[in-house]
Amino acid sequence: MPQQRFKKVTPEDLVAEVLMLKHENYRLIQICATRLPGGYELTYSFGLEQDVTHLRLTIDENDEVLSISNIYAPSFLYENEIADLFGVKIKFISLDYQGNLYRTSRKTPFK
Repeated sequence: MPQQRFKKVTPEDLVAEVLMLKHENYRLIQICATRLPGGYELTYSFGLEQDVTHLRLTIDENDEVLSISNIYAPSFLYENEIADLFGVKIKFISLDYQGNLYRTSRKTPFK
């Protein structure tokens, strides 16, 4: 039976947790952001066969998060999207569009 689990992590633990999942052959499924009062909730989802593990962290509006694009290369698109649309500060994205991934009428429309 497929398993789905959620694990709360801190911004400081994110990269180590992602490295462990990569070592266990998990694939990146998606990264999403949700606006909270005064901050954001980020969810990183990984799959192994039919099992899904979600790493979830809550950050304040001015907190920075390290990119995981050096571990999972395609994550640079999710990270640029989250930075563009929500204003989340993500450090060391392998290919950083500097807020220009999307053309929007309003900068960071979900901030």
